[in-house]
Amino acid sequence: MNLPNILASLRIFLAPLLFFLLTYHFENIHQSWINYFACLTFGIAALTDFFDGYIARTWNQTTKLGAILDPLADKMLILAAFIGILVLKRADVWVIYLILVREFFITGFRVVMLSENLSVGASFFGKLKTAFQMVAIIFLIMQWPFAQFLLYIALFLTLYSGFEYVYTYIKHIKGKQ
Repeated sequence: MNLPNILASLRIFLAPLLFFLLTYHFENIHQSWINYFACLTFGIAALTDFFDGYIARTWNQTTKLGAILDPLADKMLILAAFIGILVLKRADVWVIYLILVREFFITGFRVVMLSENLSVGASFFGKLKTAFQMVAIIFLIMQWPFAQFLLYIALFLTLYSGFEYVYTYIKHIKGKQ
């Protein structure tokens, strides 16, 4: 197992820890400390997301296992964070629902695109979407100002980048006819 796959695996293990920190009721520990630990856990996991992709590309260590682990780890982390945030009632349930539906739809859609040998790398807006989701999650965990505003920007970018995938696929299908 190479370093990028180890980092993706670490993210898989950090996701349930994040969920636990966000949803478990700790006795005798102030909520702000729980927020700090949850934010630190999420931040470390988010950094592994950046570095596993960067290392895999620059050191030419992309693998089939990594192609499976990386998106799985991403979805587990985002799912843990957003459901935990919902349990804490820190975000609008419909915004989180739309983001998660898009995430799972596009994950399945990417499998279809891969089966047709169509490139499924993240676009600029896909990467921007991920960045805004991560920043919004940090703001929501920490209960900082502008968290909801950042979440709505993340929602817009999430939906837009999802339409990009569908549009790319439609262009591919039309090109085959």
